[in-house]
Amino acid sequence: MKCPFCRTDNDRVIDSRACQDGFSIRRRRECLKCKRRYTTYERIEESTIKVVKRDGSRVPFTRGKIKSGLERACWKRPISDREIERTVAAIENDVYGSFETEIDSQRLGELVMEHLRDLDEVAFVRFASVYRQFADAGDFVAEVRPFLSKAK
Repeated sequence: MKCPFCRTDNDRVIDSRACQDGFSIRRRRECLKCKRRYTTYERIEESTIKVVKRDGSRVPFTRGKIKSGLERACWKRPISDREIERTVAAIENDVYGSFETEIDSQRLGELVMEHLRDLDEVAFVRFASVYRQFADAGDFVAEVRPFLSKAK
């Protein structure tokens, strides 16, 4: 591993810990040349799952896209980065646990919405409005109605 500061390929591992439900390892490293410390993550290289888009094209499943979508939906909501990371890990585990080679983009979107519904109602409606391409206020009302009936 090259040091991100001095680019020397000589370091030592100070600490290793399992993280993200045990599917990755966080390592604290120290460069032996410049003595600075940095963190690396080691993940299992899994078989690539393809997302089948609406137009029939196939793209690799990327954790970063899921995280980005969740962060946008949760913007200015009382949701910590740790909760978002935990949700992304849960979605990723569901995808790799339930699908062999491909997942339909509609099914992936529904999976994200299932997890968001439990995390935050406002973030859920934000995500649903983009994912389901709401056309007017009636679409919002239809999506929020189950939450209102549950609250009574």
